[in-house]
Amino acid sequence: MTFYLWFVFFLIVQLVHFIGTWKLYKAAGRKSWEAAIPIYNAIVLMKIIGRPTWWTILLFIPIINLIMFPIIWIETLRTFGKKSTLDTVLGLLTFGFYIYYVNYTQKLVYNANRDLKPEGKAADTVSSLLFAIIVATLVHTYIIQPFTIPTASLEKSLLIGDFLFVSKLNYGPRIPMTTVALPMVHDSIPMTKQKSYLKWPQLPYLRLPAFEQIKRNDIVVFNWPMDTVYKFFDTSGRRVDKPIDKKSNYVKRCVGIPGDSLAIKDGVIYVNGKVLVLPERARPQHAYAVALDGKTPIDFESILREYDITDGAYFKDNVKKDTLIFSALTDATAASLRNIPGITDVKIVIEKSPDPHIFPQNNKWNDDNFGPIYIPQKGKTVALTIESLPYYKAIITDYEGNTLQVNGSEIRINGKIATTYTFKQDYYWMMGDNRHNSEDSRYWGYVPENHIVGKPVFIWMSWDTNGKGINKVRWDRVFTTVNGEGQPQSYFRYFLFALAAFFIGEYFWKKRKEKKA
Repeated sequence: MTFYLWFVFFLIVQLVHFIGTWKLYKAAGRKSWEAAIPIYNAIVLMKIIGRPTWWTILLFIPIINLIMFPIIWIETLRTFGKKSTLDTVLGLLTFGFYIYYVNYTQKLVYNANRDLKPEGKAADTVSSLLFAIIVATLVHTYIIQPFTIPTASLEKSLLIGDFLFVSKLNYGPRIPMTTVALPMVHDSIPMTKQKSYLKWPQLPYLRLPAFEQIKRNDIVVFNWPMDTVYKFFDTSGRRVDKPIDKKSNYVKRCVGIPGDSLAIKDGVIYVNGKVLVLPERARPQHAYAVALDGKTPIDFESILREYDITDGAYFKDNVKKDTLIFSALTDATAASLRNIPGITDVKIVIEKSPDPHIFPQNNKWNDDNFGPIYIPQKGKTVALTIESLPYYKAIITDYEGNTLQVNGSEIRINGKIATTYTFKQDYYWMMGDNRHNSEDSRYWGYVPENHIVGKPVFIWMSWDTNGKGINKVRWDRVFTTVNGEGQPQSYFRYFLFALAAFFIGEYFWKKRKEKKA
């Protein structure tokens, strides 16, 4: 829905509210017209039901308002004497329209001084639970969100089993585009294959002010642009498109920002003609071929453990068995392997043959030799030809909502002949540090600005499924920062110290209070 359609929808909601409540406003000693004025009517209603004015703000926050609306319905009914369980059930099942019945058919008795405290332990528990859900949803949606590393695409920088806190504030909190969804879950209801949201209505893309812009080498969480997720909800294999903010979450390193020219030559990334210099804590990995002399016995299991080689190795030729291919080694590990007896050579594996799966699927490039390409920037214009169209086709149609027709060498956008195209938003180029084991922008192209979720800032837990006992926890990674200069440093000991200080302080405070009593 466009902003215009949302405005019309908003006015319709105000009209529905006015028709169903104007007599209630009048019975409460207010003017009936006050029920018709947008926003003001909500402020007045808060006064009528005896709730704080700031609740009005919660009614206009997507997702939060889904929790608040039922609360307001019930509070309104109880203010006018409808306190029974049946009244509550009817109010919820009719999505608030039971208030229409009360408004027009019942004798309206306004109880201005009703007791606002929950009646009974059950009601008190429900009230506390709803408050906790509202606070948690606000934090989860607009401030910080937990995230788990599921794949090895950033291996060595971020590990499988790392549990992250992802800040929404750094790049600006994105207002949820999917307005009807369960709070604090992503695309499916836990332990089910059922969707956790409705595709309609959708809000236009809107992002609150940011603390910073995405920089080169930032690790970024984003919604995977190509996600069609036929596996999750539909076992028949049919395509199921999802809203932008419900697409699968990915985490990669941003190596190209809007306006950059990017190329990859023999596995080395060049940005604007210069080699991209990665931060110190980044540990990029490539595939390496390790030549063996065939005579000296080598304990490869010990080597894998000693050098923390997680992706293993395989023989290039199962008959000769004279060359091992390691899927992911850092340059430092590769250099160390050269010193092991029985290993005669260690060479990086560089792809030379074209790969038809590499963006833009023109069978010209591969994951080690790619580009150059232009990273689109909002407001910039590019020439549009049959040759350049494959780079921008998804942007024109999928990400920026235009219609595209191609007839021979003629290109039409929204029915008009087009020789240029001006971008409506910024785009980014995302890649994994595990270069030969990462499905990233080299395969599916640009990441639009409206797909950006946030910036990982903290590893609060790291779980190694191959560890045993207490070593299942990677203690050196617990409470470490994700970004920053130098090597990662754990702040776990400081957390334990602060926690101990808190409990000790609380103990002595209680003792002191008991003595005074």
